[in-house]
Amino acid sequence: MPTRPEKVYFFGTCLIDLCYPQAGMAGIELLQRQGIQVVYPQSQSCCGQPAYNSGFPDEARKVARQQLKAFAKDYPIIIPSGSCGGMLKHHYPKLFADQPEAAEARRFAERVFEWSEFLVKALDLKLEDRGPPTKVTWHSSCSALREMKVIEYAKSLLRQLQNVELIELQRERECCGFGGSFSVKQADISSAMVADKVADIEQTGAAAVLSGDYGCLMHIGGALKHRNSPIPAKHVAEFLLERTQ
Repeated sequence: MPTRPEKVYFFGTCLIDLCYPQAGMAGIELLQRQGIQVVYPQSQSCCGQPAYNSGFPDEARKVARQQLKAFAKDYPIIIPSGSCGGMLKHHYPKLFADQPEAAEARRFAERVFEWSEFLVKALDLKLEDRGPPTKVTWHSSCSALREMKVIEYAKSLLRQLQNVELIELQRERECCGFGGSFSVKQADISSAMVADKVADIEQTGAAAVLSGDYGCLMHIGGALKHRNSPIPAKHVAEFLLERTQ
């Protein structure tokens, strides 16, 4: 983990870039507040995970090669997603293991850090809560929990907020049922899984559910709206920015 670098790359992810840009802007602003210069390569695109997880490694490599080029300088690559972060950090070396870019992919992966992990470990971020008392709960995405192992960093930031009570889910370690293409290929199973997740969220009495992955948040948020629940699903970066402005 680098110690307070002057510059970092920001990998926006497809969902944040196209559907939830406010989460990306919040993540960038919180980095900039710490005096970090954030570089956002305009040529970045998808990490390649949808093709990779669906069994199309050649197609995934075509997309991944673009990211190797877009993030070529030796800056840390900060990503507000455990899912995409897992692809970049853990699967790029495998994807390029027998390719001419093998060494480049390994060096690339070593520079990848999940957003909350970087704020805590590299920047030692301290927060001052300026919002009213509220209760929130937290959904741990499978990739952030099991692959990137970064859940406690986001939670530690939330616990700094004096007026925020973090209520743990009873079934936090269970998947929400999104899983990218899984939610399309196995729609009935996915719907049953997210129904269990939403019931767990509602029983907490929380005013919002937070996570570090917008794939999960999109899935959970849609299910909450379908049940006419008033509970919003929000990226932790958005929430932290709102509470500290």
